[in-house]
Amino acid sequence: MRAAILAHDFGTVFSLARALAKISYSKIAAECDIKPERVGTLARGQGRITSFEKIATIADALRIPGHLLGLAPRDWEAATAPGHAPTASARTSPTTREESETVLRREFFRATAGAGLVLGLPELNQIKTGRRIDRDVPEQLRQRTARLRRLDDVLGGGDTYRVYLGEYQSTKTMLREASYTEETGRALLSVLSEQAQQAGWAAFDAGKHADARGLYEDSHQAATEAKDAALAGNALAFLAYQRSARTDLPG
Repeated sequence: MRAAILAHDFGTVFSLARALAKISYSKIAAECDIKPERVGTLARGQGRITSFEKIATIADALRIPGHLLGLAPRDWEAATAPGHAPTASARTSPTTREESETVLRREFFRATAGAGLVLGLPELNQIKTGRRIDRDVPEQLRQRTARLRRLDDVLGGGDTYRVYLGEYQSTKTMLREASYTEETGRALLSVLSEQAQQAGWAAFDAGKHADARGLYEDSHQAATEAKDAALAGNALAFLAYQRSARTDLPG
């Protein structure tokens, strides 16, 4: 991906986006203000984009840092730099998730193809912990969870579910096997609740309704143990939403 960007080979960029993230050419076309048939033609290796204006449009649409294309830093780069406030959290209700800025879907394109599903998400190195969990680890995990949520604006639940579930299971193992203070334990439980909601939504989106229900129930339990009333209430809201959307779910 990086090599294609540096070479201004947008046909390969589009082709990789479709192959790796299952993003349709029509969606790429809409984001980049290019006709869908033109996107397909470029992806087949026919023609190139040389217009400065169009290159700038693609850079902004796909969130490609300006220096990779020989452009000045884009206006959005400061807003998405590490340390910027995280995106909407799992505390957001199911109905407001759809109101997220569509720009978040484009974060996928900021890194190379070899990085797997977590492409382009800043500060997403695995958090290293020992047997003793420091008090700052829960906040690091919370920020990581917020950044991973951006994948949901690019990929469907079938692709993100295994990523989100892995994060949830990792934190669950940490809670079970590591040592920490009571305060840190409550903070970890709160993060676990958010991760369970995140994984639950992806499971629901992928049609894994039994898994989603189990994760929402786990989220409610973790939030209750953490004495986090907001998260506990939101877990119940997710459960209610699932039941109303899937009236044929078993008891």
